[in-house]
Amino acid sequence: MTENQPRVFPPDFLWGSATASYQVEGAAAEDGRTPSIWDTFARTPGKVHAGDTGDVACDHYHRWQDDIRLMAELGLGAYRFSVSWSRVQPTGRGPAVQRGLDFYRSLADGLLERGITPAITLYHWDLPQELEDAGGWPERETAERYAEYAAIVGDALGDRVSMWTTLNEPFCTAFLGYGSGVHAPGRTEPESVLKASHHLNVAHGLGVQALRSVLPRNAEIGITLNPGVIRPRTESPEDVDAARRIDTLQTRIYTGPVLHGGYPDDLRRDTARASDWSFLRDGDEALIHQPIDFLGLNYYNPTVVSAPTGGDVVSRNDGHGSSTHSPWVGSEDVEFHLAPGQLTDMGWVIDPTGMVELLTRFRTEVPNLPLYITENGAAFEDKVDAAGAVHDPDRIAYLHGHLAAVHQAIEQGADVRGYFVWSLLDNFEWAYGYSKRFGVVHVDFDTLQRTPKASARWYAGIAASGRLPATS
Repeated sequence: MTENQPRVFPPDFLWGSATASYQVEGAAAEDGRTPSIWDTFARTPGKVHAGDTGDVACDHYHRWQDDIRLMAELGLGAYRFSVSWSRVQPTGRGPAVQRGLDFYRSLADGLLERGITPAITLYHWDLPQELEDAGGWPERETAERYAEYAAIVGDALGDRVSMWTTLNEPFCTAFLGYGSGVHAPGRTEPESVLKASHHLNVAHGLGVQALRSVLPRNAEIGITLNPGVIRPRTESPEDVDAARRIDTLQTRIYTGPVLHGGYPDDLRRDTARASDWSFLRDGDEALIHQPIDFLGLNYYNPTVVSAPTGGDVVSRNDGHGSSTHSPWVGSEDVEFHLAPGQLTDMGWVIDPTGMVELLTRFRTEVPNLPLYITENGAAFEDKVDAAGAVHDPDRIAYLHGHLAAVHQAIEQGADVRGYFVWSLLDNFEWAYGYSKRFGVVHVDFDTLQRTPKASARWYAGIAASGRLPATS
């Protein structure tokens, strides 16, 4: 392939977009739904930008039919959405609320009618508040309750949905929710980070078993991780070891047991001062190591770290919000540095080479496991112009560069089956509230009017042709 030739993707490559329940649904207190940890966190003064909440968000709960029509107009082949646990099982225990299940049944049916593949994520950070009140993810019972929930949803939607993800980014749930406290539930307890990570892993293992017990045999089950692309600032042994330590905490704490059947020895050594790991029971690692059908990978930017320097430090939180508490249990002294290059509105460097690095890593690590990019995208300051259009050339350039990187990885042998742009809609961006816009569709949060951005039309063209032009 020459530089000026378009990059052609495999004919069955899945082109999709993604959202998460609390970020888009709204209807926070309708049809039996009870508060999740994000409802509580958003109502805690000072936790979310401008006091924003997900009470209304994009009102996807009421506007899903219009949103599906929009997806169809854009020619999307798949829609990855998450289920609100507290909409389906309000207390995190007991029988389901049928109205909650009916919403997701209708959503899946509407997608199928338009030829769009529904892809469910069972858990995207919105734990029912009652389970958090009982201890949350640091308690093993939460994993057990999750398995019951997984079976309920799988039984209700297994005849419609064939692509299932157990968890989205357990790193963020554990390290940002229980370590730095910048995500719900806002706790800052180093040992709880490790307990939560382990019980999320256990929940995955139990969840896969529960889904297998109720889903048709052709259903595909996986997990979505956000592995770090961690780069040492220099090649000094100290910086290389700092990168190893952060990679162990962000990535190998999950890939070790999920993909390989055991936690890495260096993880236990690095975190020994925070915990003796007595919460790890005999047989847990085998339980977590369930056969899966695919691995979802979320990528936004690489991370540059070093051993302590006292110099040019961005933070000790890797750009995941401002906190005086480091989430990096046992490696609190590692420093994070701003890599050179253009930044998104999140302050994240734009570097598609990290996408190639990520995909080739897992091509080598799990060569027989299909891969999906389940999230990739960028926030920019998008505005509707006088003609009612939204021009976002920076996002188009970002997506072009990262899709070119996906294609490069495929050429190098990575078995990448699909790509889900984050996000379909501008939405509630967690602790940033409505101040950051990741969508390829603009949302006016006063009127809730949807306006496809130029990037949405551009992405639709790529999805329709399966061809990425040489330039954006």
